[in-house]
Amino acid sequence: MSDPITMELEPSPPGLEAEYRTIFTAGSLVFLQELVSTFDEEVDKILRLRISRKTHLDLSGDLPGFCEVTAPVRSDPTWRVRPVPQRLQRRHVDVGDLAPCDTQRFIQALSSPAQGLQIDFDDGNCPTYHNQIKGIYNVYRAVHNQFPNAPKISQAPVLMLRPRAWNMVEHNMMVKGKEVPGPLCDFGFLMFHCGKLLFDSESGPFFYLSKVESYLEARLWNNIFLWTEQKLGLPVGSIKATVLIENVLSAFEMEEILYELKDHSAGLNCGIWDYSASFVNKFGHRGAFLLPDRSKYVNMEKLFLRSYMDLLVQICHRRGALATGGMAALLLPQDRDSAPYRAALANVTRLKLLEIKAGVDGFMVYDLGLIEPMQKLFQLHSQGDNQMHQLRDDLTVTPDDLLCMPAGGVTLYGLKYNIAVGILFIDAWLKGKGHFFYRGQVEDSATAEISRSQVWQWIRHQTQLEDDSRVVTRGLVTKLTQEVMGELKVVTRCHTVREEQRLLTAAAMFLEVVQKRDFPEFLTTYLNLDHTFLSSQAKRHEGGVVGDVPRPKL
Repeated sequence: MSDPITMELEPSPPGLEAEYRTIFTAGSLVFLQELVSTFDEEVDKILRLRISRKTHLDLSGDLPGFCEVTAPVRSDPTWRVRPVPQRLQRRHVDVGDLAPCDTQRFIQALSSPAQGLQIDFDDGNCPTYHNQIKGIYNVYRAVHNQFPNAPKISQAPVLMLRPRAWNMVEHNMMVKGKEVPGPLCDFGFLMFHCGKLLFDSESGPFFYLSKVESYLEARLWNNIFLWTEQKLGLPVGSIKATVLIENVLSAFEMEEILYELKDHSAGLNCGIWDYSASFVNKFGHRGAFLLPDRSKYVNMEKLFLRSYMDLLVQICHRRGALATGGMAALLLPQDRDSAPYRAALANVTRLKLLEIKAGVDGFMVYDLGLIEPMQKLFQLHSQGDNQMHQLRDDLTVTPDDLLCMPAGGVTLYGLKYNIAVGILFIDAWLKGKGHFFYRGQVEDSATAEISRSQVWQWIRHQTQLEDDSRVVTRGLVTKLTQEVMGELKVVTRCHTVREEQRLLTAAAMFLEVVQKRDFPEFLTTYLNLDHTFLSSQAKRHEGGVVGDVPRPKL
């Protein structure tokens, strides 16, 4: 009887043979196989617990609250997270949505005055086999100081490595007959090839952890960190991670999440769109949680978002952790003397000043031209490397504050905008890209999530438009989809029949998602398991045509 095969790996995409050989070494594959084998059952367990928790909320009609079981953790005033290394103490401005497979932008960011770079294998990245290999290889080159025109890793902005979230799998790799969890794939290769060098250069290894929904998931990550440190001969606490609080359920467990990661914590991060979309994910079928038009009524000044940010800052600073804000997605016009440039900068300044005054220790920008203006803004309105001295002891945030939906309705503009963003995101994925530009700002999976979530919810609740009292139905959304296609052809620069067919395919896939009886939990999961996306990438790797055949829905 032959021995069982423990790992199966797809061959290299065309043109990446050297990168493939560099990353997929015998040592790294053994390390990854051991990592996955050790934690695979625990990953399955936390994903099933997510389903169980959602089912309980649906059946009981309950609302989340602060957990009674973990009350001793919250009431104990003595514990603190371990202090972060010096290079993390002052990170006023990071660059966000930095997909490392984009070599040119990656090198530009390495040479920028930013204090940190979010090296994004998640929201801003499309996880094709090509992109994952190229991205990990580019991180390898940066850490090994192989980019001739970039600073040494000890002098470059710190790399905040963001692996995929738990909902994503790596289709091109199997361990013991099962596809590998995406985050373990990314984390494993990054740590094996770069962890020790980053530690020795006092530049890491530092991570962002996406879409963590509970303290039990933080505990799993902590166990992964401890196992990895032991395997690679690193001291306990060498790995540091910032947890992105992107889900309404995790907002009620922020203190417990810090506690579970207290030896490895680099703090918590708050954003707006993934977090807002999570309300639709968890409570979208409930009329009391109808989220109004995001383009008009949803911003960080609204009670539910302001309370979430205030509580995050208070908890982090009380426990000696850093609190960071979201990403400014606006793109600055080229002409610095123009009125549009001044207006864009003023808009970003107003929103980021709100975060600084709330006590955040840093935030992200996409446009490299925003780095220095935002650093100056921090210097003008804060003191020291960070704002951990701002304890916000005067603040009280209740569950009602965190769950208070803002008033407002739905506009025709907002509905068409959400339709456009959803379609363009899917079109970008079919092209192998994780983000795109639309109407002066960058859009990624976070804005695509809130866009398709709102359209689904407005159809479900048959919401009326403010403009003309029309009801949002499947028929209206289909009609408006057809109306926006002309603009989207211009935006995507459709010059060939095949490019137009790909856009039509994206529109058809969007309509499928927003019409589902049961809300698809993550758009990225839905796409990553969809035959159209998978076959488009296969054709790309084989040198064929992407998106040859449109779906017939339009």
